[in-house]
Amino acid sequence: MSSELIVERHGAVLHLTLNRPERRNALALALLDEIGATLANHATDPGILCAVITGAGDRCFAAGGDLQELDAIRSDNDTRAMSRRGRAALDQVRAFPVPVIAALNGPALGGGAELALACDLRIAAPHAEIGFLQAQLGVTTAWGGGIDLALTVGDRSALRILATAARIAPGRALEIGLVDWVCAPGQDLDACIEAFLDPYLCRSRAVLEGCKAPVAAARRRAHAELAPVEEERFIASWTSEAHWTAVATLRKGA
Repeated sequence: MSSELIVERHGAVLHLTLNRPERRNALALALLDEIGATLANHATDPGILCAVITGAGDRCFAAGGDLQELDAIRSDNDTRAMSRRGRAALDQVRAFPVPVIAALNGPALGGGAELALACDLRIAAPHAEIGFLQAQLGVTTAWGGGIDLALTVGDRSALRILATAARIAPGRALEIGLVDWVCAPGQDLDACIEAFLDPYLCRSRAVLEGCKAPVAAARRRAHAELAPVEEERFIASWTSEAHWTAVATLRKGA
């Protein structure tokens, strides 16, 4: 287990904390692998009733993929491999047999928004925007996030959010169903998580599995049908000159 993912068990809750605060919890591919492997390894533990994924610090839940690492990925084949590697990790989040909650301690941006949407439910701190910012870099979603977004808020809203690269404030996210709970101003995130989880933790594992199973099955069907479309569009956008021009422009302005 690396120091970049902290895994803790608190009673019936499995906690995963992205621990790269100096990098705004950017999602390196090895970190994504570790998230997927951790959930796969705990999937059959009968004592776990929920899992929570959050980030260290309060600056960011996850600020997308690690651009330093991803900069070397240029060919169609390498881009496809990267897309499938991230999708495989997030599929473990989607397939976990009991509810997985994203506790957004700060903004969830780009690939971080994809991770948040892979979770079943979302809690947001008062400053925790959700931003599918991929279009600003001349790319589209890579790991199933566009599909999850459409399933969550509907096709038209998803198209608008993706194309405009809007950063959605928690209050608005709550209104459109993008998050399920917003912490009160000044409320400790841990206390917010505890209050949110309380009605779930009084259920049995069998009930929670039974509630999630049809929902997860519906998501699997949607992803099986739509993932090839998302993947091919992502590869085309990632390998385009427009993408690399946008990246260069962003770095100049940083």
